Parts: sequence; structure tokens; C-alpha cells
Amino acid sequence: MKTLLQRLEEGKAQLLRKCGAFPNIVIVLGSGLSGLNEDLEVEAEIPFHELPNVQKLTVEGHVGRLVIGRLGNTRVACMLGRLHYYEGYSMEEVVFPVRLLAHAGASCFLLTNASGGLHAHLQPPELVLIKDHINLMGTNPLIGKNEEALGPRFPDMSCVYDPIFNRLFLESAKRLGISLKEGVYLALHGPTYETPSEIKMYRLLGGDIVGMSTVPEVIVLRHMSKRVVALSCVTNSAAGVGEKPLVHAEVLENAKKSQRSLSMLIRETVPHLEKICG
Repeated sequence: MKTLLQRLEEGKAQLLRKCGAFPNIVIVLGSGLSGLNEDLEVEAEIPFHELPNVQKLTVEGHVGRLVIGRLGNTRVACMLGRLHYYEGYSMEEVVFPVRLLAHAGASCFLLTNASGGLHAHLQPPELVLIKDHINLMGTNPLIGKNEEALGPRFPDMSCVYDPIFNRLFLESAKRLGISLKEGVYLALHGPTYETPSEIKMYRLLGGDIVGMSTVPEVIVLRHMSKRVVALSCVTNSAAGVGEKPLVHAEVLENAKKSQRSLSMLIRETVPHLEKICG
């Protein structure tokens, strides 16, 4: 059986054959948020299933494609969709795509997701800059044998979301006149939405938004000493906050409503990230 490093090397070799030198910046586009892809000057498109050891995506709203191209003058890689723990994959399988892109040479990761607002002032389609997270998924992607070549056995998590990158996004939002709040993302494994009583508890724990992704990816990226920034689109009010039943179709519809603001914000900020990451 191949080791994690062997699988990463296999994937890296195939990636570099297809796209040449890998971009410094990776943008992960979550549920219904693939609209930024339309702004790219595309160099290469690679379906996830063509990458060795990457599992098939099964969730509506997640395209399952890696696109290499230019966003303005900045060369980036866009992951259109991601894997989730609730799909039945192991944590190692869930985080393998971002691990692969980090191993291929990317140093800066911009993650996006859809989330539920835990407070009445966080209504769709509000954008939230994630300043910290609470992992309530009941597991951790670093459980098991540690690969010292990737990172330490006990990685520090005291400053997960890069404060310089966060400041750049806040400055961009101010210039563009886009509302961008800061908040704590609370991660659950799903796939059920939360009960009203659970939502009350999550507010007491300090959460502002809740979702079913992102945190496993962030953990392994910090393990590999990569710089991370994350934006969340509030696509629904959490149970007990809003009056309507929660459905995935509403998540996708509200994600579409936020795409213009999200795309503007990313296009404005990516050149500044490149100056730091490059």
C-alpha cells in the first residue's frame, strides 16, 4: 500500500505535467460559489477524477474540477468544489486535494464556503471573514501516523487564519463598499442541519456561523505551514434564527446572490496576496 507521501508525489508529478509550474495561490470555491471561474483566463482544466487518489464529489453545487488560469494578472488555481466527511470519505480522503495542491507548490490558500448564520444580524447573503474556528466534527485529519516531511506531530493552531491576509480583505471590502463582517466558524460533520437547541448551544460556545467543511482543510494546511484566509457566505439563517425550514436549494440560491460581491472582493485582494506569497 502506498504511503501518503508516495500518493502526494504521484499526484504532484501528474499535476506538473498538465500545468507546468504550479501557482502560488489556490482558491477553493464551496457550495454554489463557482462563479469566479467565469473571470479566469483559463490555461488548463483538470477534472478531479483524473487526479490520482482524489475521490469523486457527490454533492450538488460542487463541480469537481481544478482550473489553472489568470485572475487579472495573477496566476491562480481554483478548486471548484470540495469533498466532505459526510459523503462517507475518510478524513484523509477529504483533505487529500488541498494537501496535494500544497505539495505541488502552492503557498497561499483562500478558502470559501456556505454557512448558516447563528445570529439575527447575519442574514443571507452576508459575507463573513473567518477569524477563528471551533472544530466540533468529532475528529481531526491529523489523527494517525504523522508524516514529519509534511509538518510536526503537534502543530500550533493559535493563529490559524493569517492576520495580514485578513487585514487585506477588510481593506478591500472597505474600498469596494462591500459589507464584510468577521466571525468564528463552527464546524460540524453533518449532513443534517442543526436543531434549534443545538444552535443555542453553539452561540454560547462563541460561534457566529456554522458549516460542514473547511476546518479539516485548514488544519492540514497549517500543519504544512501554508498561509490561509477564509471567506464564508451566509446562505441561510440557522434553525431557530429564521422561520423557514432549511433546504440545500436555498443554500445554492443564496450563494448565487453573493457571487458578484465575493468575486469583486477576491479579484481586488488577490494581487495583494500575490505580492506576499510570490
